[in-house]
Amino acid sequence: MDDIAHPGDPVIGPEAPLPGPRRHWLRNTLLAIVGIVFAVWLVLFITKGRFLKHPFERIAGSLTGRTITVGGDFQLYFAPLRIKFYAERLNVSNPAWAAAKPLFTADKLDARIAPLSLLFGRRHLYSLDLANGAVDLEWDKAHDRNTWTFGDPNVHGKPLQFPTIDQATVTGTTLHYGDPKMPLLADLKIDPITSTNGRIGQAVSVSGTGRVRTTPFRVDARLLSPDATVNRGKNEIALRAWAANNVIDVSGTLPSIAGIEGVPLDVHATGRNLAELLHIIGVAIPQTRHYTLRGQLVEDGSTYKFTRLRGRFGDSDVAGTLTVTNGKRLRLDADLTTQQLDIVDASPFLGYDPDIVASKGAVAAAAATGAGPRRIIPDTKLPIETMQQFDAGLDWKVHVVKSRNVPISNVALKLTLDHGRLAASPLKFSMARGDLTSDIVFDTRQRPSADSYDIRLSPTPMGRLLAGYGVVEAGTTGTIKGRIKLEGRGDTIHDSLASASGRIAFVIPKGTLWARNAQLSELDIGTFAQKMFEGKLKDPVALNCGLIAFTARGGIAAADPILIDTSKNVITGKGGFSFRDEAIDLAFRADGKKFSLFSLQSPVGIDGTFAKPGLNVLSSALFARAGAAAGLSLVATPVAGLLAFVDIGDAKAAACGPVLAGAHAAAQETAKGKPRKDVGNGHTDVK
Repeated sequence: MDDIAHPGDPVIGPEAPLPGPRRHWLRNTLLAIVGIVFAVWLVLFITKGRFLKHPFERIAGSLTGRTITVGGDFQLYFAPLRIKFYAERLNVSNPAWAAAKPLFTADKLDARIAPLSLLFGRRHLYSLDLANGAVDLEWDKAHDRNTWTFGDPNVHGKPLQFPTIDQATVTGTTLHYGDPKMPLLADLKIDPITSTNGRIGQAVSVSGTGRVRTTPFRVDARLLSPDATVNRGKNEIALRAWAANNVIDVSGTLPSIAGIEGVPLDVHATGRNLAELLHIIGVAIPQTRHYTLRGQLVEDGSTYKFTRLRGRFGDSDVAGTLTVTNGKRLRLDADLTTQQLDIVDASPFLGYDPDIVASKGAVAAAAATGAGPRRIIPDTKLPIETMQQFDAGLDWKVHVVKSRNVPISNVALKLTLDHGRLAASPLKFSMARGDLTSDIVFDTRQRPSADSYDIRLSPTPMGRLLAGYGVVEAGTTGTIKGRIKLEGRGDTIHDSLASASGRIAFVIPKGTLWARNAQLSELDIGTFAQKMFEGKLKDPVALNCGLIAFTARGGIAAADPILIDTSKNVITGKGGFSFRDEAIDLAFRADGKKFSLFSLQSPVGIDGTFAKPGLNVLSSALFARAGAAAGLSLVATPVAGLLAFVDIGDAKAAACGPVLAGAHAAAQETAKGKPRKDVGNGHTDVK
């Protein structure tokens, strides 16, 4: 059969030996290769590879897409199995889009390199001796390319990775880092490093200066685990930076010496003003007193998220999260909670300096903003340019506001900033068991800013609301509700109100009021109440209905109307006040509903300014009546003089329907349905 082997046939299969000629050819080929390699090694070893200087510059430059030059001695050879690379005055250029500085220069670079590491895995250096090196690391404006990623210039920049180094000596080395997206510039100096057998033995220190946007800073950093770092272990760092009266400490463990993305870092910042800290990155917030904050920072691409925030500013606490997104437009988002907010620390939201408020009061703080003397409305200008450069969202909850006179709690503020339009909408808080809700807008996209105030007060017990001003809560059942709706133009609160038009109205439904003599600034509320409501207020005053309303035109608010109906009196008011210079000129008159022998029947005036209101009990009308009484006493009898003080009790009770509806003066009527002529009608002599 054909498949039966016969003696003498050649062996064919995997166990068959190569024919003689083929064995000789393979052996000779291998010997030739070994000989060539040895010859190359020998030539390189003898010549130290100095003749490869220009080929190295040309080939390495072509592979990296950079210009590489060696200005001094050059060596490249195997010693004996490790690659010896030595270059003096080495220069590696940056890509064309980068700054003028080269990527890397060194007076001397002497390294022993593991050959296979150039082909596989992370680069491994047995030793490195670097003298007077200078490294320039940059990102492009779009943050897509960097100077340390070689090859195709359109490839997205890769993270910076250092080789594994067993033994190193580094002296006189500096590093420049630039990121125009922040923008951030840093010039750092690395202290001398000496390591043996992969161990450095002490912390490596880096110090230098830089600039974030327009703010200069100084920084000291230490690598706390250098032995682990050179062996690609943990990279424990501690950094402290000083900038704009702030001190920032950062610590953590990095997976690589140059990478912080996705790594939680502990951050502690302290300073005299939190606004100064955020101004560094181009974010504007109200001023604060001295602050201290701790939190955890994690970078995720262009997003920097601060979690576990906790700290204090002034006499107030704060906790929550803060996220900064460095996209096409810088954006700040915060979700904060405060257990107790000192009212002084809230004053910057109105434009006051909290330190001045705490030490000298609101009037001095207003004056510091540029407001006139004895004024309290701040004249602090909005940071228009900054507000139009970033966006923001704030969700802030405050449990209790520490305030001397008015109890405030459960504050909830939602604030948005969108291309220069700042809206506190809504701002809610509880005040004396009542709720106040407001929507306030400053639209800086219009010049000057288009501003609106819409403030609503839900029915609130007057006893608790005014307890700090002399009203007794136990005997007061009256409530008050109201709304302030104004629109104006201006880049400060003062300017917007000084040009504002709109309506202010507070409605008082049926109830009782009991007051005691107490002081509000220099305005004696107790005396005012006594003159308006008769007697010494031994008993609560019964209120049928009341309306205190003003119509504002161009910053001037005129009574429209002021009308309070009680069981014994009808109180009316005329005049108004000015947001322009904060002048007050109001006159209140109480007419009795019943005959009274001794009644002053004279207006009680409130004059002065918002900061220093005055109570004018002895008005000119009262003096005129006193003069009339004296005249009658002279020409008749002393008893006849009493007639000048007689109140015949002709006060016309108010129709409470229009009062409770907050209607204008033109719609007010007496209880008999007749138009009222005795109330302010929306016009005033105040200028």
